[in-house]
Amino acid sequence: MRGPRFARLILLAPLAFAASAAEDVRGIRGAPGITETAPAPPLAPPAESGKRGARSYPEQPPTIPHSIAGYEISLRANKCLACHSRRRSAETGAPMAGVTHFMGRDLQVLSEISPRRYFCTQCHVPQAAAAPPVGNGFIDGADLPE
Repeated sequence: MRGPRFARLILLAPLAFAASAAEDVRGIRGAPGITETAPAPPLAPPAESGKRGARSYPEQPPTIPHSIAGYEISLRANKCLACHSRRRSAETGAPMAGVTHFMGRDLQVLSEISPRRYFCTQCHVPQAAAAPPVGNGFIDGADLPE
């Protein structure tokens, strides 16, 4: 039978390992280490391509191909709808919000954007002119040879 000293050793061993390992671990941004605090890097500038980006997976919300700095999206206003609403999309040339954005909770068709889809940036994000922080060898299933 082992005593309380052995039990303490078993309980404290993971902590000692974690402390020594934390000194060697570096995040995606490199230095500082995982136990250190540093200011966040500056945000990458928006990609002002104006072109829709390719989607990485089915049902992925499209990214926003322009800057939305200064856009108000609140209970009283939604700047996105100035171009992407059903009424304005033909005039502005912007793609209309998807048909699912006009469906209520019980799948009833609405004439205006559903309140559940009103806050666009919950799903849609602006594209950034930034390189990926890590390499990616992902191959879409549609691109695999037969």
